[in-house]
Amino acid sequence: MWGGRFEGGPADLMRSINSSIGTDKRLWREDVEASRAHAAMLGRQGIIPAEDAAAIEAGLIAIAEEFAELGVAEDSALEDIHMHVEQRLTEAIGPAAGRLHTARSRNDQVATDLKLFVRGAIDEALAAIDGLEAAILGRAEEQSATIMPGFTHLQSGQPVTLGHHLMAYREMLVRDRSRFADARARLNECPLGAAALAGTGFAIDRDSTAAALAFDRPTANSIDSVADRDFVVDYLHAAALCSVHLSRLAEEITLWASQPFAFVALPNAWSTGSSIMPNKRNPDAAELVRGHSARILGDLVALLVLLKGLPLAYAKDLQDDKTPLFDAHDLLIVSLHAMAGMVAEIGFDAERMRAAAENGHSTATDLADWLVADGGIPFREAHQIAGRAVAIAEAKGVGLSELSLEELQSIDPRIEAAAIERLSVEASVASRSSAGGTAPERVIEAIAAARAARRSQ
Repeated sequence: MWGGRFEGGPADLMRSINSSIGTDKRLWREDVEASRAHAAMLGRQGIIPAEDAAAIEAGLIAIAEEFAELGVAEDSALEDIHMHVEQRLTEAIGPAAGRLHTARSRNDQVATDLKLFVRGAIDEALAAIDGLEAAILGRAEEQSATIMPGFTHLQSGQPVTLGHHLMAYREMLVRDRSRFADARARLNECPLGAAALAGTGFAIDRDSTAAALAFDRPTANSIDSVADRDFVVDYLHAAALCSVHLSRLAEEITLWASQPFAFVALPNAWSTGSSIMPNKRNPDAAELVRGHSARILGDLVALLVLLKGLPLAYAKDLQDDKTPLFDAHDLLIVSLHAMAGMVAEIGFDAERMRAAAENGHSTATDLADWLVADGGIPFREAHQIAGRAVAIAEAKGVGLSELSLEELQSIDPRIEAAAIERLSVEASVASRSSAGGTAPERVIEAIAAARAARRSQ
């Protein structure tokens, strides 16, 4: 395709490193789709004969059917998927195939193919996020009143409901969905027609090709059109942060499944055993999701470093933009589906969670709050009084709610019997009824609002 300028062929090693077909063959659907739109536009504009445009269209349809059934037969001499499609078209329809590359370059061709792929990858991610969100909402509703310890610094802080805890991950997914949607809106401009970097002298209709490929409009600057990979970075950033959220949930499942916690029972479908220890049930699915996030983060960094020193417009470095994109896409989708399966099927031990919620004197803040609300005591003083109560309970080896009224009044005579009623974990979670709080009725309201939002999407 470029041999007219050269008297000899490339070295074997050069041919090897220059070939990207092993990676970019995944873009064959996008390449055929964009080529069909381009050929149809060339025919409508009279840039190529109508009969050649029709032959190209029929040939591309046949190639798509062939690739879908048999895959792409790789030939490193043809370098990339673009030349594989063009060569196969030439074999199918003859010299008319040579007209397909009129008024375009592989530079705008690959940019268009990549945008089509990323747009589809975003849609796939959004669907998978919806699946995980549905699983979280179902379990949160089921566990809306289940009491568990709420942690800060991985120390028992205050009792919360399991439903409320799960809904925190739903909020992360909402932000993930927003980032992917924003990235999709930004990328939806069509580079086709920018050619190598300067545009073309042919009377092309970029608006029609953009519309045919469901883009909102053509890109505005031909140089940026072929140099831009921000849309890949946007996707990778959204994928990386989403994977971090999945990793945090995976870490909690791993902790909760350990014997010291024993909050959950792992389903058979999402755990494995040990080759030597017959007693083991390992949270391998959760651990793999946690591990995948490291690779996705690396994919984001790899592309940012790839781009940081590139002058305008196109450079061969950009051939390496696809490996991190494809890797992140594959890992993110499998992680989302795996996490949805785990959340839907995992077993929760409500009694174990409630017992753990009573550890660490987790209702001490409730005593301080009672002193403020009912005793009229400034919070900093109330905090000290509650702290002394915790010290006595620790010395006696009992829970805060097990202290007698006399023991509490020995700390401060203003404490009344009503304060003790506030020290159970049930009373604690019920009292946290502020907007966004952990009280069961607030959790149910949050789930209803989330489901309403899903219906309106």
